[in-house]
Amino acid sequence: MSLNTKPNLPDPDGFYADLLSAHEGLSTEDSHALNARLVLILANHVGNRAALKEALELARATV
Repeated sequence: MSLNTKPNLPDPDGFYADLLSAHEGLSTEDSHALNARLVLILANHVGNRAALKEALELARATV
């Protein structure tokens, strides 16, 4: 499997603004918890273990 890593959101700036808004006013701990829940919700939506493993590897490689 190969993930689509090319731009694929019709409004990436709008999504980024929504993401920032979701974190507004949260403590660092709550912000981390929100990110963890978001990852799990999206992972459930994707539902493909190989794709999720590839995404983890890609994300880790950029740290």
